[in-house]
Amino acid sequence: MKIHDEKDFAMTASRMEPDLATLLGPDASAILSAPHRNFIDGQWRDSLSGETFPVTDPATGQEIARIPLSGSADVDLAVASARRALQDGPWARMNGAERGRLLWRLADLLAQQTDVFARLEALDTGRPVFETRLVDLPGSIGMLEYMAGWSTKINGESIPVSAPGTFHAYTEREPVGVVAVIVPWNYPLELAIWRMAPALAAGCTVVLKPAEQTALTTLHLGRLIAEAGFPSGVVNIVSGEGETAGAALAGHGDVNAISFTGSTQVGREIIRAAAGNMKRVFLELGGKSPMIVLDDADLEQAVPGIASAIFFSAGQVCTAGSRVFVHERIYDRLLDGIVAFARNLEIGHGLNDATRLGPLVSAEQRDRVAGYLAEAARTGTHFATGGAPVDGPGYFMQPTIAVDVDPQAALYREEIFGPVLCVRRFGDDQIDDVVRMANDTIYGLHASIWTTGLSRAHTLARRIKAGNVCINTHNFFDPAFPMGGFKQSGWGRAAGFPAIEHYTELKGIVARL
Repeated sequence: MKIHDEKDFAMTASRMEPDLATLLGPDASAILSAPHRNFIDGQWRDSLSGETFPVTDPATGQEIARIPLSGSADVDLAVASARRALQDGPWARMNGAERGRLLWRLADLLAQQTDVFARLEALDTGRPVFETRLVDLPGSIGMLEYMAGWSTKINGESIPVSAPGTFHAYTEREPVGVVAVIVPWNYPLELAIWRMAPALAAGCTVVLKPAEQTALTTLHLGRLIAEAGFPSGVVNIVSGEGETAGAALAGHGDVNAISFTGSTQVGREIIRAAAGNMKRVFLELGGKSPMIVLDDADLEQAVPGIASAIFFSAGQVCTAGSRVFVHERIYDRLLDGIVAFARNLEIGHGLNDATRLGPLVSAEQRDRVAGYLAEAARTGTHFATGGAPVDGPGYFMQPTIAVDVDPQAALYREEIFGPVLCVRRFGDDQIDDVVRMANDTIYGLHASIWTTGLSRAHTLARRIKAGNVCINTHNFFDPAFPMGGFKQSGWGRAAGFPAIEHYTELKGIVARL
């Protein structure tokens, strides 16, 4: 098997000198060049300090915009606005049908600007625009439409109690209150909507803080929220750093629930911050997702599926399939296939339609991934392809496949959040060992099994300790499909009715008749 020449990677990535105005188009360019402000109480505001910080194009390292550097005082304004809207404004008097119509209207407006948002998201995150068109915008629109339907179906139930006497007992669901939504930098628009939509359907109000690295689309979303007709204060959007604005929001005494998506390390800090007033906490955290390939797997399906599971979004996905266990009878064929897939990835600026592997989000993230790879190389790890950053401007990493990695190595055990796949083989008598190794992690978010044997697939799925187990696919998401993790991959479930449950309080009422 031929090892990929690193110069090929460098040549592919460095040939891009983008003309942003042309690649973005006039509408997205106008948004990019306009002032970017917080959206609080239905108004556009600079940060109270007047400070801003830069937005960087990760494909070039160049500054492309500036956004508000908000602090605790800005958060206070946003939370107070959300509280007023919850208790006193027209939102408090709306029924489920009225809330649902607003969510549908927002979905329609987003659908009308699909290309604009897809291009802005590609520029801001570095991810290929083919991905943002394929996943982010349809997923966002679909979640708004799905949760619009739930807004009229949040029911209580009557309860036949056994206590002596005659009683009428029933339950109601009420909105939990003001919800803080803190989203990461990899899928800022889609994750903001996936977290907000069930909260709004349930009648809550929201303060959204996007990641400081990628806030452009979430800030612009405020314009559509206003145009859709949401009352002032129902959704507030504040940009700022996690250590200041994020921490102020997580610990705020007038916030009733918090939805955080990000690393397990920060998730622990969120839990501590929420303890002051016992906020309800939803957490979608890290993952080190295993993929198990049995000897009867359909390789025409498995090879692109497994390669995409790790190289899609340059591996910057919490559910990325970063560990794969392959039966020895098909090991060489599968490894050759995913190496060839990596070699053929078009690396370049995310706004190029042909790009299939964009940069990592920041220099910090690139250096973090490179550090893992350098340490692995020092300790004897063999790379079938890749293993280093790409030369040239921007924050590009080579798509990397590491073989026979020590199960105790950091590369194997820790969430890399980059295009790095660890491959191990197993034999006929080692399936129990594979299950043990797949589960031997602090995480339990996502997993996949690749086989044409129906019985084997479902038997194995029961043994994997993860919130979602896919069979002959990976990275599966749908607004109706509950998504979340076991162990240190988080608390709660996104999507489906479980998301509605998270944003409602269940009240029991009983009357003697």
